[in-house]
Amino acid sequence: MSLIGAFVVPHPPLIVPEIGKGEQSRIQKTIDSYKAIAKKIALLKPETIIITTPHSVLYSDYIHISPEPKAKGSFKDFGAPSIQFEVDYDETLIKMISSLATSKNIAAGTKGEKSTVLDHATMVPLYFVNQYYNNFKLVRISLSGLSDSTHYQFGMCINEAVQQSKKRVVLISSGDLSHKLTEDGPYGFAKEGPIFDKKVTNALSNGDFMELFSFDEDFLEKTAECGLRSFLMLAGALDGKSIESELLSYEGPFGVGYAIASFKILKEDKSRQFGLLFEKQESSKLRLLREKEDSFVKLARKSLEYYIHTHKKLDCPINLEEELLKEKAGVFVSLKMDNRLRGCIGTIYPTTKCIAYEIIQNAISAGTQDPRFPPVLASELSKLVISVDVLGKKEAISSLEELDVLRYGVIVSSKGKSGLLLPNLSGITTPFMQVQIALQKAGINKEESYSMERFEVIRHH
Repeated sequence: MSLIGAFVVPHPPLIVPEIGKGEQSRIQKTIDSYKAIAKKIALLKPETIIITTPHSVLYSDYIHISPEPKAKGSFKDFGAPSIQFEVDYDETLIKMISSLATSKNIAAGTKGEKSTVLDHATMVPLYFVNQYYNNFKLVRISLSGLSDSTHYQFGMCINEAVQQSKKRVVLISSGDLSHKLTEDGPYGFAKEGPIFDKKVTNALSNGDFMELFSFDEDFLEKTAECGLRSFLMLAGALDGKSIESELLSYEGPFGVGYAIASFKILKEDKSRQFGLLFEKQESSKLRLLREKEDSFVKLARKSLEYYIHTHKKLDCPINLEEELLKEKAGVFVSLKMDNRLRGCIGTIYPTTKCIAYEIIQNAISAGTQDPRFPPVLASELSKLVISVDVLGKKEAISSLEELDVLRYGVIVSSKGKSGLLLPNLSGITTPFMQVQIALQKAGINKEESYSMERFEVIRHH
């Protein structure tokens, strides 16, 4: 049996009367909708409820499924210790999901954190469900720093495991929308916030889950959302299924978007394989990008691919343009995958005899030596978007007024330590922000005295 129902819900603790103390009345539509889906779940009589949550343990490279037989929790951190929860985990289904994910090379399972304490993004849905139904076991699944498509594929694993288990299972996707909807909200306002909420609620309303793949990392950071990857898991669990979708409510009076949606599963529908459609779309984009790469980027790609496949450094080709073979410069090679940074390593000053050698060296380092990321795998090479920045002449400056974040990069130096930030980076909007990040990268305390240099770059795509 496949999933018998799927729901999107928010998780504001103040929705609980003992916590909200009257404030919850400002999201009465959300409360009413929550009760409506709790009643639906009671009618479905699931043996197991799966909740995906942004607020359990979060790993950058691993989707964590809570282990152990049982878990407990309460709202004591929100001033309501009397509201308590105790759940039994469905260990059989947990093992099946973990095994399927491993078989499909998805980094997911029960390794790592062993805490038996429930998080609020799990307890808020349980608070409403338990009012109408409590004869079920639980599976609690965290989000991760992995790609959107990986979360979608993991959702497909959830559905496959449920089918194999032959159990009656409901999936609840817990997640808030943007936290930046109003100036007077706790996180302030960003214009991206309402745009994000509009697109997501449209997707939930009409069941067009392709819309959930349309956001890049920089945009999402500005929205301060927490639910997208939770919703993508749900979308993956409904892959290839015809559904009847309903957006029961959307509110945001506290500066945070709260949406509640219900999905009734009807029948198989191969036209709704959004993960496959997204992969085809991305493959087409990447193919066009590779066709347009200039000689600098082609050399970086060839160097990294050669090293990954042979573990040897590429010999410098002799048929390159003159600038690559005769000029020297510092070079940064940046790798992106799934709209996220996958590696970036560079040299401030030239360390080899020409730009070509600098690119060969730094492309390998970006793919294998960036301490923030595991080494690039052979299977990832075709998904990489590569850029090469060739640094121009450095000139000393004495004030922030001499910087322009779009035109100049900056180098800060103090007592043998130095840090660099390239120009025209998404999210870097002021010289002050640019310098502060460079100081942080260098490990220089902002109270220390330091010198600054600026430089221009030629960016190759």
